[in-house]
Amino acid sequence: MGQTLAEKIISAHTEHPVKAGDLCIAKVDVTAVQDGTGPLTISEFKKLGIDKPKNPQRMILFIDHATPSPRKELSNSHMVMRQFAKETGAVLSEGGMGVCHQRLVEQFVNPGEILCGADSHTCTSGALGAFATGMGSTDVAVASALGKTWLKVPQSFKVVVNGVFRQGVFAKDLMLHLIGLIGADGATYKALEFCGSTIEAMTMSERFTLANMAVEAGAKAGLFATDEKTYAFLEQQKREHAFKHIDFDEDAEYERVINIDASEVVPMVACPHTVDNVKPVSELSSVKVNQVFIGSCTNGRIEDLRIATKILKKQKVHPDVRLIVAPASKEVMMQALREGLIEIMTYVGASIIPPGCGPCVGVHAGILGDGEVCLSTQNRNFQGRMGNPKGEIYLSSPAVAAYSAVCGYIADPTEIL
Repeated sequence: MGQTLAEKIISAHTEHPVKAGDLCIAKVDVTAVQDGTGPLTISEFKKLGIDKPKNPQRMILFIDHATPSPRKELSNSHMVMRQFAKETGAVLSEGGMGVCHQRLVEQFVNPGEILCGADSHTCTSGALGAFATGMGSTDVAVASALGKTWLKVPQSFKVVVNGVFRQGVFAKDLMLHLIGLIGADGATYKALEFCGSTIEAMTMSERFTLANMAVEAGAKAGLFATDEKTYAFLEQQKREHAFKHIDFDEDAEYERVINIDASEVVPMVACPHTVDNVKPVSELSSVKVNQVFIGSCTNGRIEDLRIATKILKKQKVHPDVRLIVAPASKEVMMQALREGLIEIMTYVGASIIPPGCGPCVGVHAGILGDGEVCLSTQNRNFQGRMGNPKGEIYLSSPAVAAYSAVCGYIADPTEIL
């Protein structure tokens, strides 16, 4: 009997092969925390009586959720992380370097590895063929100290996507379509394993978007086979030596197989206050927007900014709309500067903020007012997510977001693309 991708990767980190449902102790390659979870992880780590992480150079501390710091309490948390990095040799990714999940795929995670991160969207790295999963701060503290963790091997759903997208449809639309089909808890503690001709044709940026939002269906991980595009991405990051071939076994056993025809997917929007409350964008033209956010670990990569700029350069942002743009990392920001994208977005009326999470987590840089509506390219829209429970958050692709910023209401970009 063959293995699912999840079974295959986890088995390579245990003393014997495992299958779905097994409890096991698995070697951990990389651990990660951010400034919301890092201080607690550090506190729990110190209680273990261990001086340093098992592998300090593969424990990464990210200051990204609240940077530059808007409050003294958060500044103090940042100080705790900086001091721990100095004392133990753990790696610090300073404020302005970017969102942890983007930085992890750019620099720190390789195919076939296990990543445990104290952040639910750790699953983003699954697009590289890594078993990447979010855990609590205490679990990550133990994994960092011992270099191993315990887990239950998840059952897997095979998501088979074939066909070609219509003009104006993107990976974000596909993921919202999938979550609408199975629900926000439809894949709880499952691994979503993506394949099919549509997936094979996708760029790594698009695959990162899908993997990132696997947890929005409740999934433990979002996984992809590795291929020439994985290799090319690693080569671009000067890490081609880390490439490992990981592929599907034809006789692997899946709990469920979900087939999607890409040509039937239309531009989608998740409406307040759940990600599975999805509707075609064509049904939402009556919804006026006060703020548009383009960025986050879901859609803040260079391809996303290119798509947005292609639309924005044709006309200026609507006078009743605030457009905020946050590149996902310093690397993305620098590339956008070289390509002139930042200049164009600034000219048409966007506010460009430093690489990081920005308004997504509701700590600073774009908190909504009472009754205000934000259309965002982020991954979550639950009540209060952007800092105000009286605000409303809609989720979309960068194309929908950019065109809506111009129109002043939720608009269908297929009209102009």
